[in-house]
Amino acid sequence: MAEEQKNPVFNILRIFNKDISLETPNSPVVFSEEWKPETRLDLNIEHSKVENVENVYEVVLRITVTVKLGEKTAFLCEVNQAGLFNIENIPEEQMEHMCETFIPTILYPYARETISSLVTKATFPPLNLAPLNFDVMYQQKKAHQAEQQAKESK
Repeated sequence: MAEEQKNPVFNILRIFNKDISLETPNSPVVFSEEWKPETRLDLNIEHSKVENVENVYEVVLRITVTVKLGEKTAFLCEVNQAGLFNIENIPEEQMEHMCETFIPTILYPYARETISSLVTKATFPPLNLAPLNFDVMYQQKKAHQAEQQAKESK
């Protein structure tokens, strides 16, 4: 008898802020300087199966935004936007792709809004992060890993 194909299951169980930080190390001096910021965005994605809970995964999207005025840091904002997801009947070889592209696409708007709100509440000019294409970022990561493996095998 052929194995029965089961339909994939994906449910958002919870979306939450795991950690939030806003630092303004050079305030109030930076408020009087001309606003010509240099913005740096760092991004990290972590994912793991939740222990002792069947088919539940946690994905954490960490975004760190550093804004400098010349040599001075105006602010550093870090948000760890997380979610719990029920995922079933997805082939194992597709789980990494799902956790590093599809799910961060869900989490990113929440992180963007949190960062925008924190920056505004700190009385800095609005910061609206551009949309990101997590599929392209994942493909670049995989290409870089393949390149590194090729270098190491020589």
